[in-house]
Amino acid sequence: MKDLIVIGGGPGGYVAAIRASQLGMNVLLVEKDALGGTCLNRGCIPTKAYYQNASVLRTLGRLRDFNAAAENITFDMAGHDNRKNQNRIRSGVWNRGSC
Repeated sequence: MKDLIVIGGGPGGYVAAIRASQLGMNVLLVEKDALGGTCLNRGCIPTKAYYQNASVLRTLGRLRDFNAAAENITFDMAGHDNRKNQNRIRSGVWNRGSC
């Protein structure tokens, strides 16, 4: 028997499940997709990764403004996607508590 069933493993759901577990409740967290919800998996966080890469490339394009120069600057889209898809934050969700 469960004390609490949390539907949705987004930012509110997983935090609620962790906290309830910390308070001694027997918790069931139900998520149809990946923990962290849209923001963590397809929205805000992946978008920020794309933005950061674009910012670095924009700065590299302005090296002369900083009295610097570089040759053969390349961009590896597959490498960027690997970086964006790393599960560092998502794995932190799993490791914060046990439900």
